[in-house]
Amino acid sequence: MTTKATRIESDFLGEMELPAEALYGLQSRRATENFPITDPFHREWYQAMGTVKLASYLTVERFYDALKTTTPEATLPKTISIEKLKALQQAASEIADGLHFDHFIVAATQGGAGTSINMNINEIVANRALQIINHSAGHYQVIHPIDDANLYQSTNDVVPTALRVAMMRMFVAAEESINLMRKETERLEGESRDMLRVGFTQMQEAVPSSYGRLFAAYNEALSRDWWRISKCFERIKVVNLGGGAIGTANGVPRYFVMEASRNLQQLTGLPVTRSENLADATQNLDPLVEVHAILKTHAVVIEKIASDLRLLASDLLSNNDVKIPERQIGSTIMPGKVNPVVVEFVISAAHQVYANDMLITNLAGQGCLDLNAYLPSIGNAILQSQKLLLAADKTLTYNLLKGITFNSEKALAKLFSSPAITTALVPIVGYTKASELARLMKKNSINVFEANKLSNLIDSQILEQMLQPDNLLKTGFSVHDIALYKNQSTSPK
Repeated sequence: MTTKATRIESDFLGEMELPAEALYGLQSRRATENFPITDPFHREWYQAMGTVKLASYLTVERFYDALKTTTPEATLPKTISIEKLKALQQAASEIADGLHFDHFIVAATQGGAGTSINMNINEIVANRALQIINHSAGHYQVIHPIDDANLYQSTNDVVPTALRVAMMRMFVAAEESINLMRKETERLEGESRDMLRVGFTQMQEAVPSSYGRLFAAYNEALSRDWWRISKCFERIKVVNLGGGAIGTANGVPRYFVMEASRNLQQLTGLPVTRSENLADATQNLDPLVEVHAILKTHAVVIEKIASDLRLLASDLLSNNDVKIPERQIGSTIMPGKVNPVVVEFVISAAHQVYANDMLITNLAGQGCLDLNAYLPSIGNAILQSQKLLLAADKTLTYNLLKGITFNSEKALAKLFSSPAITTALVPIVGYTKASELARLMKKNSINVFEANKLSNLIDSQILEQMLQPDNLLKTGFSVHDIALYKNQSTSPK
């Protein structure tokens, strides 16, 4: 039996034995003991941390270059060699690409305002940089996780900046996913524009409508969602990188404060910009509350769409004229049963977003004086919501909307057999006579044309004309319409 090589790391709190090959260090291991839960940190945030670190190291390099040309060597601050700085840049770049994620061992739920996140990244950066320059992990006298990997940075500016980068990247994907869903609702709207159906209020048959109008309404709501999501970049583009611990930039070169965000913008292609009030950007998280409320709103929209389509295709409505795709078997005991699993997933995701919204709201309000210690949990909840909604959008688009089918003949027959159709006759014959016709239809289980023959309420040809899709789907009626029908009903036969 062979034993794995180990190394010893220590600080003022004590020492600890670690695997020799581990890129994480003492601080990360302590965090796993203090936060004994395994909910995984978001890879997107991890990669964004690498990007922010890389922007920081590039800024440091350019700062040193500027100093060499403008400042006497005797007055230069302590610097690290270009070899070590390049190694740090390479290590950060690898993290930005998603490498070494298995060495990020800190859980998503934690205390400490994100210090454990920053230290786990710092340790990975430092140890990987050591490997790059042919040193073993843990030789911190050569490259140190704080003195070097965290140079001119603070947990309180790096971690929230990385969160915003991760969020913006996912908002780019969200814009695309909502647009794909809009395209499907537009297609369905076009295909069913003149497909008449019964409109419902409070789950009761109400007035004539069409499937085209139903999907046009969905498309309009999704269009608002897309517009709202597009505005999220404006809300979260302001970052506090360079602000240090509480936004005062203590211990940070002015060059770094002014240039770090600009370098991050160039690296990411995102509209990252430095806050004009770094203290505000450090302590107040209301922009995150606002943006998550927009995510919650999108969850409301897709839950409504999914719930509607489930109801229209359910066995509760006999003789369905809408059919949603059958995706998988629905029971291990009931043969042939197929459940609306896509809809159920969308609804479950939406309600998790609602729960996250409450958590984010509550914890954002727990900010105290110059910092909010609960940023890790807030960020975890936001990124979870974004991922859930991206998944919900995808499955709703590809596994439900793309496969919906209609039976227009059934829909038309149901409409003409529903007392709801008599609503269209009220402007011509009045509410009382239209109600008599509706009661006759219910009593005898007959359609509107058969009931009209029994009651002789309206000339049959006029009734046929009134109930054509073009007339039923008009926006309101005009005096000309009324006059036309009345003139036809009194003209000689």
